[in-house]
Amino acid sequence: MGKLRHLSDNVETASCRRKTPRGVILDTYGNNTRYMPQRRTRQTITPRSASPAGRHAAAPKHASAHSRTKTGKLAKTSRSSRGVGKSDLGKVSVGLGSPSASGGYASPTFRKAADEGTRVNVPGMGEVLLTRRHFLYGAAGLAAAAALGTAAYVADQIAGDDIGTATLNVPEEAVFNTKDCTMLENSNACMQLYASISLPYGSLVWANDDTYAFALMPTEFGKPLAQMAILSLTSGTTTTLLTNAVGEAQGFEIYDVRGCKNGVVWTEADILDGIWRVYSATHDGASLGTPMLLEEGDSNWEMPMLAAAGTHAWWQMLPRTDGEAKYEPSTLKRSPFGIAKPEEVISSNGRMATPPYATNDGVVVTPRAQTSGTYYQLTHINTKGEITDSLILPSLIRPLEAGYGPTGFTFMYDAIYNYGGGIANLGTYAPAEKGVAAGDDPTGHAGAESYSERTWFRYDRTPVAPPAWCGNWFMVKAPTAVAGVNLKTKEYFTLEVKSGCDTYGEYLASTGTQSRIVTYCNIDHTSLEGETEHRCLVRVWEPVS
Repeated sequence: MGKLRHLSDNVETASCRRKTPRGVILDTYGNNTRYMPQRRTRQTITPRSASPAGRHAAAPKHASAHSRTKTGKLAKTSRSSRGVGKSDLGKVSVGLGSPSASGGYASPTFRKAADEGTRVNVPGMGEVLLTRRHFLYGAAGLAAAAALGTAAYVADQIAGDDIGTATLNVPEEAVFNTKDCTMLENSNACMQLYASISLPYGSLVWANDDTYAFALMPTEFGKPLAQMAILSLTSGTTTTLLTNAVGEAQGFEIYDVRGCKNGVVWTEADILDGIWRVYSATHDGASLGTPMLLEEGDSNWEMPMLAAAGTHAWWQMLPRTDGEAKYEPSTLKRSPFGIAKPEEVISSNGRMATPPYATNDGVVVTPRAQTSGTYYQLTHINTKGEITDSLILPSLIRPLEAGYGPTGFTFMYDAIYNYGGGIANLGTYAPAEKGVAAGDDPTGHAGAESYSERTWFRYDRTPVAPPAWCGNWFMVKAPTAVAGVNLKTKEYFTLEVKSGCDTYGEYLASTGTQSRIVTYCNIDHTSLEGETEHRCLVRVWEPVS
């Protein structure tokens, strides 16, 4: 357990191991730093016995540079003034390219210059392409597990052996999709606009309660890269909580944030030295409490992926596959907001498949089940740190995201499998009716049996963002719009998409089950009359009663 370094005088710390940063995503529009989602590519997956297809999405293709693209170089800088060793930063090209449309189901993309985009040499990671997809996910980690608090649940204690592993088994006839549903042309009869909020162009937004949303806003001159803001979903006001990273003097920038009504958790990274940190604090809706340092890591661990639920900050730690910690287990940990008291909640003898998903009463993670094969287990953990539901997916099926709502687990992937029955195709899946939760059943059989007996809905589009629930509507990100599906009446609608927004269209910011849904889009548009709109438009929606 090494000592933390470069700590602010007013920040309390927890002892921890060093971990590693993950690639961060950013583009630059002139002088405005902006963050954009990265496109995913569909693929077909075959079992190990057949000819294996690549499980990683192909690199996104982009169009030629926009006429306003600027390219600059950031030379090596001395870190002696900050008490840090020499930088390994190479030349950095930054620029904005024009968006390109992909055939079939479109996925989010980010603008970039005509070259291969913004790349930097990060210690321990080699050359890294800075993309917003990493930023949307956040990162993965925490350090020391406290001996106090809830007992840790280990994924390899939750499942049986390969032969006895009970997995989700859904026949094709038990799954319906939008082709079996009626489209409602008038979305205003389903969801009404409650509030609109304008943020700087390129902002990112997250929401997992009915009171607040949190945003990372790019600054005008790119220094600092981003600031942390809180959005009131009731009054429509925006307040900047953190103008600069806590570790700004040591070269750190704010890179990710999640929050709820009780507190906020964020990561800061110094990509020149390959170091990241996790902080949390309480808030009162207008100001931030004292930041508490929970974890510091180096390039042996990926940057933590974050969640905020209940009274705790949560983060997930994954070892880098090419680092010194590559044989270490993945872990989910948490600490009360504003208190440096980390504790391990669950661990996995293998990489967890999805980022943590915040629900109203806990989080969802997907550890590896302990079997002779490769199985991923959807796991819901409540705010007490207890497993309340679990479900093991068929062998080798790896979700991109997993969530939880009124009918139980949801999951999504952009792969097409040649096995798996009713859940073999790409899309976002959710059970259409509620069943019996598995609880802490050590075998996992209760969950698999209950979920396998239900009817399932598949939103048959390439998945882009994790889903949410609002009233009777299952909210999911369409290629360019946000759609709502009533799983009982088999009706659906899509929300209006503003003209001039980026190629990913309207983005779903909410997770969990909420009474209001938050969406946003980044608009860069000049009308025929010459009126320019350059902003991030955040919209808050309520179901029509």
